[in-house]
Amino acid sequence: MRLNVVWRGGGAGCSLPSGPIARSILSKLTAALQPTHLHLEDHSPLHGRPPGSETHFGLLVVSGSFEGLSPIQRHRLIHSVLDAELRGSLHALTIVARTPQQWEMDPQVPRPPPCMGGSKREKREAQGDAEASQ
Repeated sequence: MRLNVVWRGGGAGCSLPSGPIARSILSKLTAALQPTHLHLEDHSPLHGRPPGSETHFGLLVVSGSFEGLSPIQRHRLIHSVLDAELRGSLHALTIVARTPQQWEMDPQVPRPPPCMGGSKREKREAQGDAEASQ
C-alpha cells in the first residue's frame, strides 16, 4: 500500500513541512508505524502562536499497527515514538489513530478542537473579578 501524507501548515503553497518538529513527527511515525495515511496539521496559529512556532499539532495516523489496540494504547504508542518532541517545545498533540478498516468506514479528518485561550486559572480569576464587581 502507498503512504498518503497530508501536511497543512506553513502558509500558502507549502506542500511539505519546513519546520524541524513537523519533519521529525512525519519521519518517526512513518518509520515506526508504516502508516497508510498520515495527516499532520500545525494548529499553532489557532492557539495564538506565530506561524512556524510548531507548538500545537493535529495528527491523524492510519496504520495496521493499531489492530487489536485500545485507543489509549494507540496514543501511548504514538507518544513513545514522539517522546523527544513531547519533552521539547511540542505543547499539544491532538491524536486520531485508526486502523485501515476504520479509515475505510470513515475517511474524514476531524476538525481541531477550539482553543479556549489562556489557562483555566486565568478564566476563573477573570470570572471571579467580574462577579465581584457586580
